Amino acid sequence: MKTDKTMKSLQSVKDRVLRDPAVRAEYDGLSDEFEMARELVAARSRAGLTQLEVATRMGTTQSVIARLEGGKRPPALRTVQRYAEAVGCRAVLRLVKD
Repeated sequence: MKTDKTMKSLQSVKDRVLRDPAVRAEYDGLSDEFEMARELVAARSRAGLTQLEVATRMGTTQSVIARLEGGKRPPALRTVQRYAEAVGCRAVLRLVKD
């Protein structure tokens, strides 16, 4: 488990790096992917499952789950549905006007 000191250190690094406008623009451009990743991890955590347990339920590997939760690329809708089923949830798609 991360200590408060580690979390503060990570936050200070993030804050410092995001002061660069180019980095900030890239980071902001990935906000949807990060939000999806946070939601996946939160659902798995609420279900009390490890990445390996979710992978087994989905018939895949732990490394695939780690990549899904990494937020670097948006997963296919069917993959999200399978993940949701594996953690005892139902995926819901919403379209929100900007």
